[in-house]
Amino acid sequence: MRAGVLAAAAMLAACASAVAPEAGAQAQVRSLGEILEQSPASDWQLVDPENTLYMDLPAGRVIIELADEYTPGHAANIRALVRAGYFDGSFILRSQDNYVVQWGRDDGDTTPMGEGQAALPPEFDRPRRGVDITRLRDPDSYAREVGFAYGFPVASNGQRTWLTHCYGMVGAGRGDTADSGSGSSLYVVIGQAPRHLDRNITTVGRVLQGMELLSVMPRGTGALGFYETPEERTTITRVRLAADVPASERINLEALRTDSATFRDVIESRRFRRESWFLDPVGHVNLCNVPLPVRVRQ
Repeated sequence: MRAGVLAAAAMLAACASAVAPEAGAQAQVRSLGEILEQSPASDWQLVDPENTLYMDLPAGRVIIELADEYTPGHAANIRALVRAGYFDGSFILRSQDNYVVQWGRDDGDTTPMGEGQAALPPEFDRPRRGVDITRLRDPDSYAREVGFAYGFPVASNGQRTWLTHCYGMVGAGRGDTADSGSGSSLYVVIGQAPRHLDRNITTVGRVLQGMELLSVMPRGTGALGFYETPEERTTITRVRLAADVPASERINLEALRTDSATFRDVIESRRFRRESWFLDPVGHVNLCNVPLPVRVRQ
């Protein structure tokens, strides 16, 4: 009996020591606003104009960053399509509730692609080796390791790593075969993160600004949220690369580096919520609930 009591006491002590650091950490966490206001300029980086898309809609502009480090083939093809004017005058084709908004052209459309291609080998993942991931210590349902790399939410199985389907992430639509997509049809996640799509579709980037223009698109009445009549569609005025826009007309965005000390503080601020409204600080955070701050460079 005494041995059992001692064992139980040891287990309780171990649990207390495991909890103590988190309790201490909670006391040190600043609010998100304080963290960003106090962050050094070196923890931010300018978003590469060669990987920045300006998609102009009747209601305003959507700015997208391409994930060149994870999907270089698709990023290059999207750049070629944009420079060929392929997306100019294309349409928002689909808006499926709690899922995605998709845009591009109809099957069989003959709009010239310039140097772009209609189909590419998939880029569902890449080797884990050589990728510096800012890891979350919280468990994940879909992967043994999750975190952030090159400014994007990522997951890994130890051998391969891939971009994840969080809110605002952009993917390349495809047909039934893995090599039937190219970035000529794109979609953005507008609902609860459909992580089951990870490693099944090439994820090519994320929306930096303008999500409010896409997430409110009227829901399509057809299957999968496709619009059934031309009148329901929204026309995309034009899409350009920021690198092709005169410097005086660019919106110079900078993103918080996900390998920075400031970003690690951001993670902790979301793990232990400090806003007065929260009665329970939780002590955990989901990959897709960690914000990726972006601001206009002054």
